Amino acid sequence: MTAFDVAPSAVAEARRRFPKSRVDYRVADLLALPRDFEGAFDLVVECYTLQALPPEARARAVEALQRTLRPGGTLLVVARGREASEPPGQMPWPLTRAEVEAIATPELRCVGFEDFLDAEDPPVRRLRASFRAGPTG
Repeated sequence: MTAFDVAPSAVAEARRRFPKSRVDYRVADLLALPRDFEGAFDLVVECYTLQALPPEARARAVEALQRTLRPGGTLLVVARGREASEPPGQMPWPLTRAEVEAIATPELRCVGFEDFLDAEDPPVRRLRASFRAGPTG
């Protein structure tokens, strides 16, 4: 298992908190992924990163996420949600269903989608989608 963050301090904190973990904690930038991440993972979990990026960077991040999957791999995306008719608000910008579903490509199909309120007080709208990479990645 590999976990990464762009902030060296976040990676150092994860290593400190979980010294016996077998996770390979790495410093890496989603917008400039290491070559060894290409096609390397059966499961990629993306939580709240896309919504913290402006739209032009978000598109580059989605392309990078797509490239990390092995054929048959799964991408799980979790984000705050909003209606398309609602204003984008402030960072982190909640995503619309259409923005999340747009991650799909002919090679990466959406296989599950949930729109729900979490258990926070007050509840926060969340979107959770899973995508499966086809035989060619």
